[in-house]
Amino acid sequence: MDAYYKKFIYGDEAVIHFGLIRIHSGAFSGCTGLTSIEIPNSVKVIEDGAFSGCTGLTSIEIPNSVTRIGTRAFSGCSGLTSIDIPNSVTEIGIEAFSGCSGLTSIIISNSVTEIVDATFYECSGLTSIEIPNSVAYIGYTAFYGCSGLTSIEIPDSVAYIGRGAFAECRGLTSIKIPNSVTDILGDTFYGCSGLKSFKIPNSVIRIGRGAFYGCSGLTSIEIPNSVTKIGDEAFSGCTGLTYIEIPNSVTKIGAGAFNGCSSLTSIEIPNSVTEIGDGAFVECSGLKEIRLHQEKPDEAQSIVKSGLNLFRDLSQITLYTPIGTGYAYRHDDFFSQFKEIIPKLKQ
Repeated sequence: MDAYYKKFIYGDEAVIHFGLIRIHSGAFSGCTGLTSIEIPNSVKVIEDGAFSGCTGLTSIEIPNSVTRIGTRAFSGCSGLTSIDIPNSVTEIGIEAFSGCSGLTSIIISNSVTEIVDATFYECSGLTSIEIPNSVAYIGYTAFYGCSGLTSIEIPDSVAYIGRGAFAECRGLTSIKIPNSVTDILGDTFYGCSGLKSFKIPNSVIRIGRGAFYGCSGLTSIEIPNSVTKIGDEAFSGCTGLTYIEIPNSVTKIGAGAFNGCSSLTSIEIPNSVTEIGDGAFVECSGLKEIRLHQEKPDEAQSIVKSGLNLFRDLSQITLYTPIGTGYAYRHDDFFSQFKEIIPKLKQ
């Protein structure tokens, strides 16, 4: 705590005198006994770490004179249950409310254009949040560990969602991504085990590394034909996923992309795919059929063999191939290991 600010404390509350324009960095940092604070409408800036670690603080009213909330300004205020950010605020710093585990709801003003890195990191009690359509950017790990969130709607104004933005949001069952987003970056929904289904908008071009890693509750996902690349471990550990259709826009499936998808029974690989990384389908113990659209076995082998390496028993899988390719596939050393080859796919 900054010694200057001691004069504003009266027992377990603080009353800041009118006329103060900014609350300086670390002003009330670590004041664990502080339960309430009055901020006058003369204050324009709440600086970095101003109230960090004020674990006894249960509520705070930010006046509509404030334009900026600094980095880690309320970080670790675990007793804070709700906060209303006024329309005057245009900037919220990194980790501003990180670790506010008691926070259950928050209203963000429509003057805010960015939710920056780790803003609500580990706000595990947060059950609802309204993202205004002024927001264009959601940063790295912005909502990481917000395990109380069950649903969230991202407005059409958002064009960028950072890595790990919703990672470990285990209570999340549904989320809507707008058509303005072009990339689902690495670890975006890592560990969101409550997510049941997901529709990827047709604006998305790439699905990043580990984007849905460990989403064990996911039973279905729609991948649009705008997607060209599925990154390494993108769906690894999605044990509830039973079927997936890869669109004919995809050219690359990364290493371990579907590793450990033990409920996956069928997968369709279009002829647009030119590369499948090592172990893409390792530990897919429930896999019963593969629909392979490549016409030439030698070309198909160079693509899929690495994806199926370490696969325990190819003799349990039925392979569907294009019409007229049965003889060539059955006499190929690699593909002859499959249980059955059925040439019935139309190109």
